[in-house]
Amino acid sequence: MTSQGYLSELFSLDGRVALVTGGSSGIGRAVAGALARAGAAVVVLARKEPQLKETAEELTEQGCRAGWVSGDLGTRTGVRAAADAAAAVFGEPDILVNCAGVNLRPPMAELDERVWDTTMAVNLEAPFLLGQRFGPGMAERGYGRIIHVTSQQAHRAFVHSGAYGVSKGALESLARSQAEAWSPYGVTCNTLVPGFVPTPLNARLSSDPEKVAALAARTLVGRNGLAGDFAGAAVFLAGPGSAYVTGQSIFVDGGFSVH
Repeated sequence: MTSQGYLSELFSLDGRVALVTGGSSGIGRAVAGALARAGAAVVVLARKEPQLKETAEELTEQGCRAGWVSGDLGTRTGVRAAADAAAAVFGEPDILVNCAGVNLRPPMAELDERVWDTTMAVNLEAPFLLGQRFGPGMAERGYGRIIHVTSQQAHRAFVHSGAYGVSKGALESLARSQAEAWSPYGVTCNTLVPGFVPTPLNARLSSDPEKVAALAARTLVGRNGLAGDFAGAAVFLAGPGSAYVTGQSIFVDGGFSVH
């Protein structure tokens, strides 16, 4: 077997369909691009149509199969409608990446029910509902990959962790519950745990040069993350080579979590 053939057996996503929430910006956009370039037909799901169109058109121009759906993941009705619309583009997905999120971080004493409910709806309930919608079908077909993008806040509290940290910790627990339910049928469920990555989701922190420098110094590699740093890990977790990896939290953080 040639090296190309061997690598294809491990990592090729040819013939697979992927749905990436939050796929029009930041880490989600990088992951969507990586999966598409590895051979999957990719649907990006987010709110803002201009960014969605730009993302899908860029991938299409590169010879990839890409589509987009605009949807509201903040309500149960919105999630269900978006899921149905996404499945209508290329068919039922084999790969689900939950990257969409909100990052509302008031001090704990100022954390009200509105912020709590909004955070849980987008960061936790939407991934749960999408898993319930697509996980059983993956299990019936004998192949599926569910990938959640979480946060350091799932493991340690800092910078007003609040509801955001709770939602991300629960999301990692959700991955383990999904893995327990569906991994016997060929569906792996894992999380990617970023370090600090300057993206639109954390624009407030990114605008503070001193804090950005301090976060970079805390890593072992000496820099903060880039959205593209998640491409390889995402392709691995989405492909056949990760069939024995499930229920895990994979840290892609430059050593931030061990320093």
